[in-house]
Amino acid sequence: MLQYFSSLDPTTLIKAFPGSIAQGMVWGVLALGVYITFRILDFADLTVDGSIAFGAAVCVMLIRAGIAPVVATLIAFLAGMVAGIITGLLTTLLGIPGILASILTQISLYSINLHVMGQSNRPVSVDNYPLVISLRYITGSASSSVLFFAGMIVFLILLIGILYNFFGTEIGAAIRATGCNPNMARAQGINTGYIKVLTLGIANGLVGLSGALYAQFSGAADVNMGRGAIVIGLAAVIIGEVIFGKFASKRKAAFAWTMAAVVCGSVIYYMVYQLVLWLKFPSEDMKLLTAVVVAAFLAIPYLKEKSSVKKGVAKNE
Repeated sequence: MLQYFSSLDPTTLIKAFPGSIAQGMVWGVLALGVYITFRILDFADLTVDGSIAFGAAVCVMLIRAGIAPVVATLIAFLAGMVAGIITGLLTTLLGIPGILASILTQISLYSINLHVMGQSNRPVSVDNYPLVISLRYITGSASSSVLFFAGMIVFLILLIGILYNFFGTEIGAAIRATGCNPNMARAQGINTGYIKVLTLGIANGLVGLSGALYAQFSGAADVNMGRGAIVIGLAAVIIGEVIFGKFASKRKAAFAWTMAAVVCGSVIYYMVYQLVLWLKFPSEDMKLLTAVVVAAFLAIPYLKEKSSVKKGVAKNE
């Protein structure tokens, strides 16, 4: 045991944390998309595993074709939207259950991504292209690292601000009403089918955007890069809600704070992930760890409520 702990170098963990935090920020964009479908629309959307790789594939191939990285990243957002819209149309027009419709889209995107890239993966190097973000920006000079994190923070604040204002509009209210009670929403004259398609498009657009950013960050797009993405997104949402939920709900503009909490949940997830790697856990157990973390954070609110109910009953007795 002593030999094991003596083999752990704290400086290695500290040096790895900036990359983990940056990766958490990038995946925080995906977590926002998952939050929109999972919490606001109340729709179990598994398209995510395919749409993140689709956004990455489209972005990388456009950059390699000479398109400016910023433009390619925006087009990747639209590509993700298309994936979400397809899932929405399958469930609204054809009557396919939501979870099955999203699985069908996800499976289809695997083949589509192979066609887009022409092979299972495609590299995109910061040495050859002026990428929007890259891990190299963090591992380089201190000034480039500071600029990277400052830029990411500003970007995330702007993104959360845009989403906050959007959900304050009439369409945003219709989305929230549809997710809360679709029958009542229809009674108020809301076209819930259209709203579902639109919301799935926006959510998967964010996922595609996250995929484009992550492909540039890691230097490649891979057809398997989205495997387990929905679980990571859910982990970020749940961790953020459990840790920061009460704080966010008591603030003015609580919805914006909740979205910020979701992004923070993603950052925390990747910091924990890095800690586990530093502790030399087997890499093949990481998916199991993710499942355990998600299950634990899902259970915490339930166990707290159950405990408070028991205490209340005991006091009454």
